Amino acid sequence: MDEQDILHRIQSLVEEERDLREKAESAAPGAEHAPDRTRLQRIEEDLDQCWDLLRQRRAKMQYGENPDEAEVRPVKQVEDYRG
Repeated sequence: MDEQDILHRIQSLVEEERDLREKAESAAPGAEHAPDRTRLQRIEEDLDQCWDLLRQRRAKMQYGENPDEAEVRPVKQVEDYRG
């Protein structure tokens, strides 16, 4: 996946997230919205992974390494990253 693919994926996820949040705001609270909340959580995780992959690729390019060697890291690793 190259940088443009990652950016396209990020844009797609952001649009889906926006749509789900708008739908959730206008809907009455209840258990029937649990799948949307689950999907929102997954989108947030996917976005974190995409941003992490993009940062890895850019860092590799900056230091003369092959950006194609960057890999998607597990959600747990990306979510728990402290810097």
